[in-house]
Amino acid sequence: MNLCNVNDIKALLGRHGFHFSKSMGQNFLIERRVPEDIASCSGADSNSGVLEIGPGIGPLTCQLARQAGRVVAVELDRRLLPILSETMAPYENVTVVPGDVMKLDLKALVETHFSSLTPMACANLPYNITTPVLTRLIDSRLFSGITVMIQREVALRICARPGTPDYGAFSIYCQYYTDPELLFDVPPDCFLPAPKVTSSVIRLLPRKTPPAPVCDEALFFRLVKAAFAQRRKTLLNALSAGFGSQLDKEALRQVLEACGLSPDIRGERLGIPEFARLTAEIRARLPL
Repeated sequence: MNLCNVNDIKALLGRHGFHFSKSMGQNFLIERRVPEDIASCSGADSNSGVLEIGPGIGPLTCQLARQAGRVVAVELDRRLLPILSETMAPYENVTVVPGDVMKLDLKALVETHFSSLTPMACANLPYNITTPVLTRLIDSRLFSGITVMIQREVALRICARPGTPDYGAFSIYCQYYTDPELLFDVPPDCFLPAPKVTSSVIRLLPRKTPPAPVCDEALFFRLVKAAFAQRRKTLLNALSAGFGSQLDKEALRQVLEACGLSPDIRGERLGIPEFARLTAEIRARLPL
């Protein structure tokens, strides 16, 4: 059975009485090279344990199973479980776990299934859960690499540089903890049903140290959030809105001057090193 062949897919789904769910963002791959390329780009090998999220009918799962020591595929839609039982039958190193990846204990899952393997994550993520799932995977600090296919718009935002329209707080979050790389695009006609947007495959490799030293991570991300809360505001006004209850506008102006920044600059122009310096200056001035 070719899990990327339209006729085989329709026959398989028909046997199990399966219908696509728009609310779950289900789009199955029908271009075989795509799961092959995703699995290859993940870097998985016999020493890897791969967590896959939302396997669908399993085209990417099969490719990962041929490369990795073990694959654990977490599937929320219980209607797909009997289908996966059929399509994954040839692969003894695949375990399908029913459940919501946002609620599962990832640390326990990794310890149970990947005890002697290097944990990685790889998935074709539904568009509607991309940001929370990526945040959960990154925050877990469990995975040596995260390779995912997501909406191109989000991929561009993750990889965006300061001063570009796509750059924002999520860009900084992803780039602070990982080194993201956009690998290749996947057009809508590679899916059944075809989505209305282009997808992209990205790989995020966790950093051992941040791009710049930060004295207080919680304050750093509070500062970033304030800077992007209203993009049209100058950084001075944005910080005044975010920190006004603790520092007056003149104190914040002095913070910017101490960092060599104009009060009229906007947060979207700043990179992680500039936000790190701002964090140190604000921390030094905050009341104890």
